[in-house]
Amino acid sequence: MKWLEQLTAPENLLALLGVVVTVGGLSYERLIPGRKRIGYRVQMDTLIDDSTQGGPIHQRLRMLENTPDLAGASLVLLRIENDGFRSIDADDYITAPATNHRGLTATFPNRTVRDVAVTEPSHPDLLRHLPQRGTPENPGLVCAGNEISLPRVPLNKGDHFKLLVLLTGAGTDKPPHVGGRIKEGRIRNNEKFRRPSNRMLGLIGSLLAMLILQSFGMPLWRDDPLPRGCAAGNLTIVGSTAFKPVAQDAAKAYQDDCRDAHVTVETQGSGRGTKTLIDAGEAAKGGFPSYLAFSDGPDGDGNPKLKQHLVALSVFSVVVNKAVGISDLSLEDVRALYSGRITNWNQLPGGPDLPVRLVSRDAKSGTRGVFESRVLGRNEISRTSDNCRNPKFPTDTVVRCELDSTGEVLKTVANTPGAIGYAELHSAEESARKGDLHLVALAHRKPSIGAVRERTYPFWEPEYAYTYTAPPANSLTSKFLDYLAGDTGRNLIEKHGHLPCAVPENQRACQLPK
Repeated sequence: MKWLEQLTAPENLLALLGVVVTVGGLSYERLIPGRKRIGYRVQMDTLIDDSTQGGPIHQRLRMLENTPDLAGASLVLLRIENDGFRSIDADDYITAPATNHRGLTATFPNRTVRDVAVTEPSHPDLLRHLPQRGTPENPGLVCAGNEISLPRVPLNKGDHFKLLVLLTGAGTDKPPHVGGRIKEGRIRNNEKFRRPSNRMLGLIGSLLAMLILQSFGMPLWRDDPLPRGCAAGNLTIVGSTAFKPVAQDAAKAYQDDCRDAHVTVETQGSGRGTKTLIDAGEAAKGGFPSYLAFSDGPDGDGNPKLKQHLVALSVFSVVVNKAVGISDLSLEDVRALYSGRITNWNQLPGGPDLPVRLVSRDAKSGTRGVFESRVLGRNEISRTSDNCRNPKFPTDTVVRCELDSTGEVLKTVANTPGAIGYAELHSAEESARKGDLHLVALAHRKPSIGAVRERTYPFWEPEYAYTYTAPPANSLTSKFLDYLAGDTGRNLIEKHGHLPCAVPENQRACQLPK
């Protein structure tokens, strides 16, 4: 009965009372019967202008293309969520008869709503309640002046969606807000919500709780649960060197957000990556290998165990050494160069008297596969050089070498007079800024995300992620793929010059021709 004596000691009874008061104070608003709550928060509110055209934001948002004058325009990302403990039905919204369809109103003081898109719904079914082209029965999102009227969207506990809003007008000094009424509940700004009294109760209660735990010899600390969307463990990313910058940045961002997750990037080319994945899967003997392989285009030799996940569209560019001085090549010119029919640049109009040096990727490269299928329409000729400058044998009339990575190709083209190669667009643009190589248009079409979206530029390919069988739902592999499809992953994919296929505005472009 010693434990009972300890429990009934005055100091421990006081501590227990502190815990009860704390829990009651912190839980009152969510736990009492009839209490419902919708929260909102502004996750982005940023000015844009005409100088952003062609940048990552402009490439992502088709809505900007319909707004020629962006002077003073701004973008707002507004998250709306059911952050209470009870579900909210359509009938829970309190509305006037004249606005019976309206559930909530988002207001943007001193600004005018130009366009809006729904993104990141917690469940796809929410989009059915939020159509951008409505009907008389369900008008959907209605924009008028500085307001967006939202339908009476049913929200289960934890449900959320986001509004990406394009506005004009100099009103960014006044924050947006969401208004409306729900039965037996409230709508609140989660960013501004403060409860000093509860915070003080929480501090006192926590200190007193420590005294109780310590008196019973119990540990004072427990590990917090993993944040939502996180998983613990190890994941190794292999495959495409063209997609390596995205993989590296995404791995770092995920590890920053998710403790106990360790993501290693070991890219070595698309073909080698899928081979590594297959070997790991076979070695697991029925288990799931924690490997993810990125590939420029489809790969895997038809192995039925490999599961394909479309991630992005990748854009590639032909590059030449600065001494070449040619900025546009027809597809026939490129094919003549890579077949050995043109061996000196002076065989092309305006070309210098320099031998052509073909800098290629090895046979396992996904980028090379894209180049052969999209540009050449045939396989490249055989390798004839080890140093990319001189032929290996005197009888060889063509200089063609093979390298293992995107970085090696770009470095070699930059350092080798007369060299021509090909690489992923963003990496090529970064190398071109140093001034030793430049990008080449194909048939007067410059490489860009916009040109690929419109299918007017030929040198592009889907970027796939491969897993060995379907990843378990709560595995690190599955969570990392979800992360790539979320806001952070999309932004990183765009940052590195790819078109993220998880963005609703890009899904039409990502519907590959059969």
